[in-house]
Order: sequence, then structure tokens, then C-alpha cells
Amino acid sequence: METILIVDDEKNYLLVLKELLGEVGYEVIIAQSAPEALKIFQESELDLVITDMKMPGMNGIELLSVLKEKDLHLPVIMMTAYGTVEKAVEAMKKGAYDYIIKPFDNEVMKKTVAKGLAMGQVIKENRLLSHELKEKFGPTDLVGNSFPVRQVREMISKVAGTKATVLISGESGTGKELVARAIHFNSPRKDKPLVSVNCSALTETLLESELFGHEKGSFTGAVAQRKGRFETANEGTLFLDEVGEMSPSVQVTLLRVLQNREFERVGGNKTIKVDVRVIAASNKDLMEEIAKGRFREDLYYRLNVVHIEVPPLRDRKEDLPLLIRYFLERFTKEMNKKEVPTLAPEVMGALLAYDWPGNVRELENILERAIILSSKPIIHLEDLPFTSIIPPGAKLNEVLELIEKKMITQALAISGNVQAHAAELLGIEKNLLKYKMKKYALV
Repeated sequence: METILIVDDEKNYLLVLKELLGEVGYEVIIAQSAPEALKIFQESELDLVITDMKMPGMNGIELLSVLKEKDLHLPVIMMTAYGTVEKAVEAMKKGAYDYIIKPFDNEVMKKTVAKGLAMGQVIKENRLLSHELKEKFGPTDLVGNSFPVRQVREMISKVAGTKATVLISGESGTGKELVARAIHFNSPRKDKPLVSVNCSALTETLLESELFGHEKGSFTGAVAQRKGRFETANEGTLFLDEVGEMSPSVQVTLLRVLQNREFERVGGNKTIKVDVRVIAASNKDLMEEIAKGRFREDLYYRLNVVHIEVPPLRDRKEDLPLLIRYFLERFTKEMNKKEVPTLAPEVMGALLAYDWPGNVRELENILERAIILSSKPIIHLEDLPFTSIIPPGAKLNEVLELIEKKMITQALAISGNVQAHAAELLGIEKNLLKYKMKKYALV
């Protein structure tokens, strides 16, 4: 439901417009002065403003200027008497969407408001889409050619074109949100908003308000009406990250929304219908949470229409070279460095030997740190957070042997098991490579 603010020092016009536009289905807020209007603007999410031109104190054109400074794309319609039409034209030059001459025709008013709201919605969607497209090719691209990653890509391609609700599982840092983005941007909803909510970052009351919105005064701190993420994501996709952290009461409300595609704002009684595709993600085993009584089984099956499991990095280490190259190139560009650094052989071996409990996110952080701290064209072990790479309590010879074995395995994989090529990659003689392959049972 769109929210309209009407500003006029004549109370009769306010009451007439509130009734006229309220009947159409808009949420209408009224103000009798520009300062009061600006206070409401700060506290509410507005879709359109209708303001009289001539008011005591700050007039309509001055109010328009302030509003446009704060929100350039907010549609503003000016109301003016017949004798001051030239002022309305001046207002349009300063950013007003249109003007209405008093006394106005009801149908003309309704049509002008509808067009203004439609224009505002197009601008809003384009801004959201532009932001999401920038995010789409960000640091969480699904990089890799391993079998587990190919399986995830295949699932994305199968489910993207449907309306099915999707549950994404995987450890923290594996890239669950990037899978959600890939589904959205390859779906028929790609030109509509993709809205994300981290369910673990908010208290029960705040999460419910964040999802479904609230009415003014519905709880302490609710100083104005607020639309929730479900309304913002209408006709698009809502991504619920860490859905396993939801409280039981919010789970009940979410279940009802998934069943009926309608809800009420917190503290409200007006039913709001939405068309939203829901994608949920969790790093918890939700079946285990169900067994412990912490997650509703009926909600689980509503969310788990299609299940995609994102593999941990330790199960797809063959993707490490591609991921490393991707992050090195990205950070080099972001930091305006001239040359993409390379890894010393012992660094690649150390990265391959590590089990990556923080997954791709941990790799990203380590490489970003290395590029920041190193000014050399080659990244060495001393440029890495050593405690993150070497297992606690490990002996020197164990670490060296582990790194050596991993490096040989990697070189053989890259060379297609051509020993001469692998030896060249490692910088050793072929006979030494054969000896070490026998030592580590790689033959």
C-alpha cells in the first residue's frame, strides 16, 4: 500500500483529499505546515507528497527544495490557485512531478496521483535493480569447476525459472547468499527487488517488524508506520538468511504468510497481500533443530520445496587456484595496484594443506590482508596470518611434508599427470619428483 503525505494549511482540503485518496486504497498522512511535513518525512516511508503552493512560513516551493535535497526521486505534486500557475511551472523546473489547480477535479487528482506513484515505483525499482546488479558480480561469485560446484550450478539452473521456495544449507562462509542471488537474477523476477534479511542479527520484536512492518505506536520506538521487507520485496524475491535463528512466534507468522501470501503489520489489522518468492538459508541442521523442538517441522517442509546444499571449501580444494586468482585480481583492482601478485610455491602448498573452517570467506579475508600488507610482486608465507594456515601443535617436519605432498598433488593435477610438466611447475628435476611421488604413495 502506497503512502501519501498531503500538506496544506487549509484543513478542509486536507480532509477532502484524505477521504478521496483513502477510498482508492492509499495510506494518507496529513500535515498543516511545511515544518510538520518535514518531521513526518523524517519518520515515515513516503511514496508521494502533495503540497499546497501558498502556505504561511515555509511555502510549497521551499518545501519542495528541501524534500528534493533529501530524496531526489520522491514524486511531489503541487496544488495552486489559477492565478499562480506560473509559480507551479517554476516548481516543475525545480523537480515537482506535476501540478493541480484548485479547486481540483476529483478524477484528475486521482489520475495524477496514480501516474506520480507509478513513476516513483519505476525509479525505485530501477535503483534497487542497479544496486543488485552491482552486487551480483561482487566478491561472492560462484567461482570453481569442481563437481560439487557444478552440481550447485545445475540446481540453480533448474529452479531459477520456477516459483518454488528454496532452502539453501551450508556452513558459514560457503556462499549461500550468492546462490540466492544467482537464483533471483536468472528468474523471471530478475527486474524486481531482491531483499535480504539476516534473521540472526535482530531480536524477536525487531525481526517481526523488519519482515512485516509495523504501525505507529505498536511498540516502544515505533514513532511512525514502516513497511516491512515482504512489502518491499513484492513481485520480487525475499532472502531469509540464517532462518534457523527465528523465534517460535516469528516462525508461526512466517508459516502463515507462506501458506496464504498475506499478513498484517505489527500492531495493525489491515490484511496486506504480497507476491514474493522466498529463499531461505541456514548453517544449522534444521532436522536436528526440529528434533530439539527449536524449529517447526511444518515450516521446514514449506521452506524445503527445493534443497540446495553448498559444499564447504575443504571438499572442493581443486577450486582453490581459480578462487585465489579471482580474489587476487579483484583486490588488486580495488586497491589500484598496478600488478596482480603471484603466490610463492610454498604459499600455494600451505593454502592447499589448510582445511578452511571459515570457507571461501576466510580465503577472501586472508588474500585481502596479504595484498594490503605486501608491496612485493610475490606473496610469501610471512604475508599470511600464519596461525590460520598451520594447524595448532604441528611439528615442522609434518608441516613441510604436508605442504610438499599437497604441492606435488596439485602440480600433477594441473599438468594432467605429465611428470615432466609437473616437475617443471615445481622447479625440481623429474627424478626427484618420481622419488617424492613414491615417498608419498602418489604412484
